Amino acid sequence: MAQDILQRLTVILAGRKQASPESSYVAKLFSKGEDAILKKVGEEATEVILASKTGNKDHLVHETADLWFHCMVLLAQHGLSASDVLDELERREGLSGIAEKESRSRD
Repeated sequence: MAQDILQRLTVILAGRKQASPESSYVAKLFSKGEDAILKKVGEEATEVILASKTGNKDHLVHETADLWFHCMVLLAQHGLSASDVLDELERREGLSGIAEKESRSRD
């Protein structure tokens, strides 16, 4: 089920890349370019941190959803999707954090 929503969002985001900036928020972000998308990811990351500090779990979930969404927009900007991230998480499954970091430093 969770993967279904990610796949649906991936399709929607791909469509928004071709849409008119006047027709959707995401199309407007794409039209402004990567810097605008990165700015939104940074803003949303900050909001996640602030929500966590308040201790309000509902607010934290809401802000995390915003962050994930904007990360998906950034991935789409680069021709990537949530599936690429999920594949990477699957690759890391069962690895210790230390071993995983060491494997990246050799790339």
